[in-house]
Amino acid sequence: MEPRLVRFEGFENLHLVGDVWGDDDAWPVLLMHGGGQTRHAWGGTAQTLAEHGWRAVSMDLRGHGDSEWALNGDYSFTAYAGDCVAVCDALGRPPVLVGASLGGVAAMIAEGGSDREVSSGLVVVDITHRSNPEGIQRIHDFMSSGLGGFATLEDAAQAIAAYTPNRTKRVNPAGLMKVLRQKPDGRWYWHWDPKFIGRGRTEVPQEDFQGLFEAALANIRVPTLLVRGLLSDVVTDEGIQDFLTKIPGSKLADVGDASHMVAGDQNDAFSSAVVDFLEHDVRPASDAR
Repeated sequence: MEPRLVRFEGFENLHLVGDVWGDDDAWPVLLMHGGGQTRHAWGGTAQTLAEHGWRAVSMDLRGHGDSEWALNGDYSFTAYAGDCVAVCDALGRPPVLVGASLGGVAAMIAEGGSDREVSSGLVVVDITHRSNPEGIQRIHDFMSSGLGGFATLEDAAQAIAAYTPNRTKRVNPAGLMKVLRQKPDGRWYWHWDPKFIGRGRTEVPQEDFQGLFEAALANIRVPTLLVRGLLSDVVTDEGIQDFLTKIPGSKLADVGDASHMVAGDQNDAFSSAVVDFLEHDVRPASDAR
């Protein structure tokens, strides 16, 4: 099954790019990757969703992949949430939101920060409102490591291997070229705007803006699943329990042998958890309304 390219207009008229799998009339699932990733980060999840009767839309977030860079440098969480709401409206039916890390924060703020229906369900992947600062710093350090570019794809693969020691190191040129771009100087750079990690930003709102995050969580009413990688150094037991308490009826799915990038580490197990949630929680909740 081959995806179809689709374009959206996000917040502030910024152009966004995505891939679509499945029937155009099927119930949409919007996949939003983490910071520094692209729409290709989901492995086979999108195709698996399409095979189960859903329309999977994997989107490059603003400043990432083939989506437009923000000329004004607006990579705030509210901008990402605004993009999310705009794309949800364009899909013709409130989608299920699946967001990893940065994408998960955007999904939570979009759903919980709106006074109208935005989504029909929420899957948050390895991120909560209370995360481990050391894990967040490790993400930032990894992303910063390539700002000067890599001389070869092997060098980039080495940097990825250092960040994901639980995975078997391999150099996959086709896969690497989905997250890297080569400039005229011959070096390979991450396929996202360097301004994205400027101004001290991280994968979660800083403490000064924690109130925004807390308010959003308090307003989430749709079926919600939190997926945790059991090897992750980003989420904490305390953060998870508080998340589950703040969103009544929310559920937790643990994925073994997976770190923060759950879908990339254990795609089959991750995809199975998402499909199970969609079929046993989201569909029945919709039918009951």
